[in-house]
Amino acid sequence: MTSPTTVTKPTKPTKPTTRAEARTSQVVTPRRRPLSRVGDAMLVLAAATGALCIALTIAAAVFDIRVTLFSTGSMSPTIPAGAAAVARGIPASEVRVGDVVTVERAGKLPITHRVTSVVAVPDGDPEARRITMRGDANVVEDPFPYDVERVRIVMFSVPGIAPLIDGVGTPPVMAGVTGAATVLVVAIFWPRRDRGDRSRRRRPRGRA
Repeated sequence: MTSPTTVTKPTKPTKPTTRAEARTSQVVTPRRRPLSRVGDAMLVLAAATGALCIALTIAAAVFDIRVTLFSTGSMSPTIPAGAAAVARGIPASEVRVGDVVTVERAGKLPITHRVTSVVAVPDGDPEARRITMRGDANVVEDPFPYDVERVRIVMFSVPGIAPLIDGVGTPPVMAGVTGAATVLVVAIFWPRRDRGDRSRRRRPRGRA
């Protein structure tokens, strides 16, 4: 004979019997405050900006890369006034006619123009070159040639951002950015209790 098979019915979940148990059985999911979301976005932006600054610092030190701001239109329309150009340092022996290069001048601001001729410097360093240059918007060449051993060749330029870059470096803007960053950090990390935590910490009161 075979023994009768016992069928176990699935048990239904028990319902809370009191209001206190109903409150405690609910899972409270704390909602993030708008300030917290804005703070996270600002922190991501600050981290990206910091990473970019670090990358530019390393590039400047290792590859001799500099950013040149154009306040005049002597290189228009190729590089208009208000543009910023990224230039890389190269030996003067690598300069070719048609290159746009930046030349350092003793006691004066650097000048960035297009090379019109390149020759060796008589009785000079074998790596040195005597170059003449002219701005694309100018009708005549620069008054004097330049004897150089190293120049910075322009790789690319971005129009219209020179005022922004120049303004960021001013003391008022730097002070404002520092103050805003300080307020943001304090607002994000200031200790505060969440409503969800308070509701979970309440002791349920049962019926007498």
